[in-house]
Amino acid sequence: MAFNHLPAGVHDALGPLSVMPVTHSMPMANNLRPDRTSTDTASRPSPGEILDRLASGPSRASRITHTEHLPPREGRHAVWPDRIRSEVVAAVQSAGIEHPWAHQALAAEHALDGESVIVSTGTASGKSLAYLVPVLSTLLDGSEAPNGRGATALYLAPTKALAADQRRSVKKLSHPLGHAVRSAVYDGDTPVEEREWVRQYANYVLTNPDMLHRGILPSHPRWASFLRALRYVVIDECHTYRGVFGSHVAQVLRRLRRLCARYGSSPVFLMASATAAEPSVAASRLTGLPVVEVADDASPRGELVFALWEPPLTDLHGEKGAPVRRSATAETADLLTDLTVQGVRSVAFVRSRRGAELISVIAQERLSEVDRSLARRVAAYRGGYLPEERRALEHALHSGELLGLAATTALELGIDVSGLDAVVIAGYPGTRASLWQQAGRAGRSGQGALAVLVARDDPLDTFLVHHPEALFDQPVESTVLDPDNPYVLAPHLCAAASELPLTEEDFDLFGPTTAELMPQLEAAKLLRRRTKAWHWTRRERAADLTDIRGGGGNPVQIVESGSGRLLGTVDAGAAHTTVHEGAVHLHQGRTYLVDELHLDDSVALVTEANPPYSTVARDTTAISVLETDVEIPWGDGRLCYGSVEVTNQVVSFLRRRLMTGEVLGETKLDLPPRTLRTRAVWWTVTEDQLDAARVNPEILGGALHAAEHASIGMLPLFATCDRWDIGGVSVPLHPDTLLPTVFVYDGHPGGAGFAERAFHTAREWLTATRQAIASCECDAGCPSCIQSPKCGNGNEPLHKRGAVRLLTVLLQGAPPAPAEPESPEAPEAQLCEGPSEAAQRQDVGRPDAAVTAAGPAEGQGPEPRGRPDLPVTSPRPSAAPAPPRP
Repeated sequence: MAFNHLPAGVHDALGPLSVMPVTHSMPMANNLRPDRTSTDTASRPSPGEILDRLASGPSRASRITHTEHLPPREGRHAVWPDRIRSEVVAAVQSAGIEHPWAHQALAAEHALDGESVIVSTGTASGKSLAYLVPVLSTLLDGSEAPNGRGATALYLAPTKALAADQRRSVKKLSHPLGHAVRSAVYDGDTPVEEREWVRQYANYVLTNPDMLHRGILPSHPRWASFLRALRYVVIDECHTYRGVFGSHVAQVLRRLRRLCARYGSSPVFLMASATAAEPSVAASRLTGLPVVEVADDASPRGELVFALWEPPLTDLHGEKGAPVRRSATAETADLLTDLTVQGVRSVAFVRSRRGAELISVIAQERLSEVDRSLARRVAAYRGGYLPEERRALEHALHSGELLGLAATTALELGIDVSGLDAVVIAGYPGTRASLWQQAGRAGRSGQGALAVLVARDDPLDTFLVHHPEALFDQPVESTVLDPDNPYVLAPHLCAAASELPLTEEDFDLFGPTTAELMPQLEAAKLLRRRTKAWHWTRRERAADLTDIRGGGGNPVQIVESGSGRLLGTVDAGAAHTTVHEGAVHLHQGRTYLVDELHLDDSVALVTEANPPYSTVARDTTAISVLETDVEIPWGDGRLCYGSVEVTNQVVSFLRRRLMTGEVLGETKLDLPPRTLRTRAVWWTVTEDQLDAARVNPEILGGALHAAEHASIGMLPLFATCDRWDIGGVSVPLHPDTLLPTVFVYDGHPGGAGFAERAFHTAREWLTATRQAIASCECDAGCPSCIQSPKCGNGNEPLHKRGAVRLLTVLLQGAPPAPAEPESPEAPEAQLCEGPSEAAQRQDVGRPDAAVTAAGPAEGQGPEPRGRPDLPVTSPRPSAAPAPPRP
């Protein structure tokens, strides 16, 4: 049996629903800007009162395993720098903000001094105003130029929804300034007829890194006047730019800086981030510039009550008769229903698109039994909706028309949802940073707030709700990225050469690995040197060499069969598991059955229906060795590096009864396999080594599985990667090696350099892995050592002591390591799996995973087709000769 670890939103079988009876409603909160202290807090129920009401039903109180109280905090005011235009100060005051918080004024001062700055403070601390005030003041100065556009600003957001939300804020704040500030969104939803106006006349353009990469930079001559006047680049929610995705964005920003210099500008970068470890370090890596850090949060904070909630056991039984807890989906739907009946404005964060739809449907049905009008005040919010649907939901949320929302991570970002009283989080989101970001959506007007983490029925969530110190006494994670990764850099050098021929003067901008990559790109006939510059040689667009989010393929359109109406889209990587024939598809509270899936045309045809079941895809996953580039004896075992192919195929789907999760039947599917060709490091052990480690066949699978988990979690200490960028498979008997084998592979087509780095530092890496497991104080394994929040097999089986003994024997045979000049620079890693940033990227929304005995296959895209290969070799120091690319 192979244990495959890819990001998984494990399907929750629904348990019986119960709604707490409430006989009165609370008045709705006013929708205030996050920078303004609420004046109507007396009319709101306190967080403790809301929680008491939620816990007052039958058996409810026993579900709360811990309650954390974060006390309120007083704010510290300052004054705006005197260089800010008086008109801008007046506009801010007219919005009800008399004085800035100290961190806002400090950030504005740095911006006006021409220093790039990152504001890393808590949710709802007014980060937007910190960069908006200096930007608006500069744009107002520029509006007095003869052409009316003497200064411009570019705003980058990770999602379209956040860019649209920020434009609303800019328009509202700049309204008193007349036509001096002309803001416009420029993304894939912008009508063609509006785009020329944006290029020629807008002075505050809001877009996303994808549009900058594919649309703006390749067409830079049409943006010449905008780039020539570019004074500020605002990067919002920059903590989301991590891993390979963040590394791609870092190179996109270097291409932007290069073109700006060509047009005579040198913009200042203003960044906003949720609280993170060492934000200035990550911001400098992202931009390639020195960045000043403003992290002392001077904003006031209302009381936060954070409850950990464990659903009760049901009468159902799982494998081997194990008791089954009520699902987090069902429990969250109950809580959202109860909060809505109370008139408490709430958001429920859900890990998957399907989960968001399902929770909204259940809540609507329950609310209609109480008051039909309340059912219309709950909705779902996720990726894949049409632009007009997203805009309508955002407007309804702002206006207070919606009381409850079941949302994917799209709403985790800085969309202004002022006035929320409560947040329910259905399942641990994988990082403490994400947990606090979601919890911070409530209480954004300065009032107290309630956050509830509802545990899923898996070992990690169970551990966390019974060990609150793992959440509340630990720092948030660092943002890790590596723009010098040659696998990331190569396509951006090609893109840069197509924008302007590359010269040796550009090498410092793109990083130390540039000089070594240029001959390889020449040999591949992607670039050609003429005199002193390198030119792009192909007819196709160089920007299409890479998808910076690693999506893989065109999105599948979901079309209603009878009317031909487009309902929405789903990522290509998720289509096999979510819109296969016979799948139940939820959209805006309506249920559809998929009639046909046409993969060649990227279309799924659906019909509205009302089946009493949900569907879950089942798949198989295998990994095969294509070529072993380097092999080193480790005692009797072997450490290897080379090319592998990870194959995933959806083979059937289960129909599960909605209320109980009971399996009603299984239907076979005939879908093509999806393959990921990538690079991997793997190690094998022999029977003699197993005997020496006292690992018998009964515990072999658990020992390998535990060692794999921990090794993936420790790799960010030795390779500058994010944990979502790598995946793993452990196999008690692999057909290619004929031995027990653990694989760790890059979750990106062609590889991303992480497995190669793991190979070169294997002795140190696996020694640290063994120490991490052995030094943990738990008895049988916990999230601090061998459990993973992204394990597709529910962290089963795991054997902690077997893993320690196995790694001990393996390391005894490891060859001595030569001097390693490059030391780990990443902070303490969190132990978890996940093969690609595409599976974790901000909504879009994460697709449901398909779960089988072999594990899920979420996040794997097909191998890219129709674009040139980029034969790059990492120049990093190694313990063995650098392996050649095939």
